[in-house]
Amino acid sequence: MWPDIELAVMKGMRTHLTGVRVTDEVPPKVETLGPVVVVQVAGGADSHTSDTATIDVEAFAADRAAMWQLAERARAAVHALAASVAGEVVIDTVDTVQRPVPVPYGNPAVRRAIATYTLTTRASTHA
Repeated sequence: MWPDIELAVMKGMRTHLTGVRVTDEVPPKVETLGPVVVVQVAGGADSHTSDTATIDVEAFAADRAAMWQLAERARAAVHALAASVAGEVVIDTVDTVQRPVPVPYGNPAVRRAIATYTLTTRASTHA
């Protein structure tokens, strides 16, 4: 069984994103919470020794400039996980599939950018 990659990525990103709520679901009233990053698995495959997980990372902020800044901080945080252990998961590589792009959220009080990354991981560091 493969480890929870969402949890591992969130734990790893939190160390790089102080002052940002990093979660796996869009919280209620996201427009009132300040910067929020949401991490969700979007697909993947495995080779029985490595797991390739595709994740979407959403960056929510009050305006377009803040959204871009947060999206780039989130991108740097995801890429910082390459060649590391996050949440007991060995993350070998991180590749950008789709750079951050603005996607309407349906609430004029918040702006959202979504990016997609592929992470190659191995099993837990604990037996």
